[in-house]
Amino acid sequence: MSKVGPVTRWGKRQVARSRVRAGRALRVLRDDLWTWRADPLPPSVWLRWFPHGVVCLAALGVLLGNTAQLNDHSKLTPEFAFLIALASASAMVLALWRPVPAWWLSTAATVVGAFAVRMNAEDYEFTWPWTAAGLIAHMFVILLLALRVRTRVAVEAFALSALITYVLEGLIGARNYQPTGWLAVALFAVVVLLGIALRGRREARTQLAEQTTLTAEERARRTLLEERGRIARELHDVVAHHMSVISIQAQVAPLLVENPSDELKENLSGIRQNALEALTELRRVLGVLRAEHPDVPVAPEAGDGAAPHAPQPTLDRLDALVDNIRAAGLIVTTGSSGTRRPLPPGVELSAYRIVQEALSNVLRHAPGAIARVHLVHLPIGLRVEVTNTRPKRAPAPSQGAGHGLLGMRERVAMLDGTLTAQPMPDGGYQVAAFLPADGPDLSTVSFPDPSTEDDTP
Repeated sequence: MSKVGPVTRWGKRQVARSRVRAGRALRVLRDDLWTWRADPLPPSVWLRWFPHGVVCLAALGVLLGNTAQLNDHSKLTPEFAFLIALASASAMVLALWRPVPAWWLSTAATVVGAFAVRMNAEDYEFTWPWTAAGLIAHMFVILLLALRVRTRVAVEAFALSALITYVLEGLIGARNYQPTGWLAVALFAVVVLLGIALRGRREARTQLAEQTTLTAEERARRTLLEERGRIARELHDVVAHHMSVISIQAQVAPLLVENPSDELKENLSGIRQNALEALTELRRVLGVLRAEHPDVPVAPEAGDGAAPHAPQPTLDRLDALVDNIRAAGLIVTTGSSGTRRPLPPGVELSAYRIVQEALSNVLRHAPGAIARVHLVHLPIGLRVEVTNTRPKRAPAPSQGAGHGLLGMRERVAMLDGTLTAQPMPDGGYQVAAFLPADGPDLSTVSFPDPSTEDDTP
């Protein structure tokens, strides 16, 4: 009994496992076969050849049907009937690659067959000058021709087909036949109109796709130029401040030296004069940049409120920006780490704008999310991090492509920094930028190509 007990328990476990496996197999079988889900065919290679297969099957039907009709009803020899039918069927297949030669081949087969039937005609009725299978073959040929060639060529082929039909039936004629000329001309006209319409629709869609691509590229280029113009307008105040300081220092320097030499006075006067001329040119450049929208503030984004001639913001105004964003309904937390050091004005301006753009994106694209702004002060520069949690509701439809990420990348590239903008595993989004304190000379900055990314978190 001690041996039978474990064996019995093992057998029960095996039976239970078998039942579980069987139930699992039945569930899998039910999920696989007892369903109404849609499984569309993939865009594989054979689908592109499906129309060719249809035409080849139709050509085979024309070959068999036309041979039988010419042999049985029109009393042509089997060999001659097969050759005429083969020419018509071959024209259908040839029209897939060479529509104009295929039309000539189909027309020639029809004319030869019509004369052969007329010469061999007896006192019984027969369809003439187009047999049923020959009419179908020529319709296929004209349709494929109208789909592939220009409209003028398709109309010319239809006109010649109608003229040949009129000559055979109206001028030459035959005895005791069932006319098919008017039916053939009417069907050819319908087929030609259908082919022209389909070809025009295909060309219109192709042109629309090309125009859409060109429009998107032009929009991206215009967006890039707008962002660069905006950055240039903002940097004007920074550069003008430095030029003003140079001018004042050059004017005051002779007063700080006892008995300055004439050469020193002349050099300092030249420096001051060059600085004043540079300021004048900067004002002219700024006038050109503002000429397109002279009444629009330089930085009208959310939370800024800067006037056209107001000083450019720095990190000292970051708290005011966050307060304005909070007033708009977004929960924002701020923090910083490291020891704050003096930064170049361009770095502080770019950091402020990056935070501004990132928070504006959260407002637009992540309603109900919580944003966090963190500044990391490093000995070699500044790291800016703006993160947000998963949005609580779907955002409103976007009014066109955004400029946020594009402007951020332009600012970071100007300072030889780095920028990453990516979704977070929890469904949020993060924008992180590093701005080196010793950026390049702004007068020698080369901007990168337009970015194709959007600014949707």
